[in-house]
Amino acid sequence: MRVRSTIPWLTAAVLVIAAAGSWYWYAGRAPDVTFSIIDGRRIRLEDLRGRPVMIRFWATTCSVCRKELPQLTALYDDLHLQGLALIAVAMPYDPPNRVLETAHREEIPYPVALDVMGRTTAAFGDVSLTPTTFLVAPDGRIAARYIGAVDFRKLRQRIETLLEQQSQKSGYKS
Repeated sequence: MRVRSTIPWLTAAVLVIAAAGSWYWYAGRAPDVTFSIIDGRRIRLEDLRGRPVMIRFWATTCSVCRKELPQLTALYDDLHLQGLALIAVAMPYDPPNRVLETAHREEIPYPVALDVMGRTTAAFGDVSLTPTTFLVAPDGRIAARYIGAVDFRKLRQRIETLLEQQSQKSGYKS
């Protein structure tokens, strides 16, 4: 009899714990994560505060991810000097040697991070689908999340709006 009465309580406890694990996502703030870049650098997301940051979760086996690489490169080339930061995070199941090989072969110009332990994917709400893209506003809140193929025209407009807002707050005119 007692076992049955504790099951709803256990279910509620699991839901509370699950929600607490992705608190940043529900609160609209990006988690304070540190990316391990394939060139040996470590980049803390908090250190990029003040500029828009695009975080792209991808896999070398993801056909959409590979297809969108030229568009991501073009977006980065066009907007990084204006302030956009872009970090590609390889999924934990992706072998690091394959990630390195793909990054070099495709000449990816933006930082590529490994997430071997799955901490970054967990911090962003247990990302499991690729591609998943987050756009973090200069104030650190998550401005957008995209799952699957991205409409690059709309994404560019959103980033340009954030860049313009950033420019106005800092007193610079573009």
